[in-house]
Amino acid sequence: MTHGDSVLPRRTAVVVFLAFAFAYFLSALVRAVTATLAPTLAQEFSLQAADLGLLAGGYFLGFAAMQLPLGTWLDRHGPRKVALAFLGVAVVGSLVFSVATGFSGLLAGRVLCGAGVSACLMAPLTGYRRWLTPTAQMRANSWMLMTGSLGMVASTLPVQWALPVLGWRPMFWALAVLIAVSMVVIAIWVPTWGSAAASRTPSAAPPPDAGAPPVAKGYGMVWRHAYFRRLAPLGFFVYGGMVAMQTLWAGPWMQRVAGYTPLESATGLFWINVSMLCTFWIWGMVNPWLLRKGYGPDRLMTLGLPLCLVVLLGIIVAGPAAGGGAWALFCVSCTFVSLSQPAVAMAFEQVLAGRALSAYNLVIFAGVFVVQWGIGLAVDAFAAAGLATVPSFQAAMAVYLACNAGAYAWFLLKGQRHNAGQTPAP
Repeated sequence: MTHGDSVLPRRTAVVVFLAFAFAYFLSALVRAVTATLAPTLAQEFSLQAADLGLLAGGYFLGFAAMQLPLGTWLDRHGPRKVALAFLGVAVVGSLVFSVATGFSGLLAGRVLCGAGVSACLMAPLTGYRRWLTPTAQMRANSWMLMTGSLGMVASTLPVQWALPVLGWRPMFWALAVLIAVSMVVIAIWVPTWGSAAASRTPSAAPPPDAGAPPVAKGYGMVWRHAYFRRLAPLGFFVYGGMVAMQTLWAGPWMQRVAGYTPLESATGLFWINVSMLCTFWIWGMVNPWLLRKGYGPDRLMTLGLPLCLVVLLGIIVAGPAAGGGAWALFCVSCTFVSLSQPAVAMAFEQVLAGRALSAYNLVIFAGVFVVQWGIGLAVDAFAAAGLATVPSFQAAMAVYLACNAGAYAWFLLKGQRHNAGQTPAP
């Protein structure tokens, strides 16, 4: 981030980004680590598949339950106070999980962890809306997602290597300590909403809390906003579906369709996460240049998203020939939709940014849940109708492809309908 890209002074902007990025890295690690620990936990606590599913879902339950109140609190109190309060809950959740003696303790810990880290992306994105220029916001958003991918990579093979040495309980003690360290860093380096640091630059906009017109409470203005409605199907199906593939369905496809062994599948998932990490780093590098050349989020999504539709069609047609490399290409091609997050923030006034981002994040995670569950239901339904395993997966993915194509068509249609200045995103 150059000084010209930021409303904050350059050094402050970099330190603020690093403080939030460290917390978001830990949140992604906490989110994904149960997949690696599942065999160990299942053996120690005699857990069934349904128990493991509920344990993984407990994180998202706590996470999703916080999104709407989170947005209101971010707009009212700012990202520093809200992030510190939520991360305190994550510390408690990690400790509860580490001392659990039964399934109920594990579940309580996961719910608290999900609630506690639910501000780790929304808080910085809300702050960036006020502290950074649009160009720097695009870069910071991509690099935040890169740190999340790094956390997911760290939750796989590195955790697997550390598990026999440390044990899973000390690993969660260490996570609690690291989250507490991230709280100290945020408390020291992240400015408050009314900080003078944000208005040192003459071009900086005045802080919204100083003489800003009153804004309606609640989420009505967000849900009714034409641009939010235009992006919502993309967020639900394409963004949510990308996460659903990355975190669940790419694995079963590689094993049950492509014939991978469990180790080959785990290695494939590792490289999918690495490819996502590299892609978000590249997005962060090129976004400011693209924006200066007139390629804003809407234009890039319009031009780029057909690629993920073509790749998914190729995976469906190829069937058993489509393995980890094909799914990595699909997830990478979907990353155009990640540009929608800063676009949503910039489409709203600063005082509504927290609610807009949290509402959109809720749409994305609802999509993750529906796509993960829906593809499973579709595979079972096609199998019950008499299809073999491979055609069942192909048919289920064809339904998902149709949903993605419909979301993209809606995005284009609404873009034409609201093209006369109603889309404030650059």
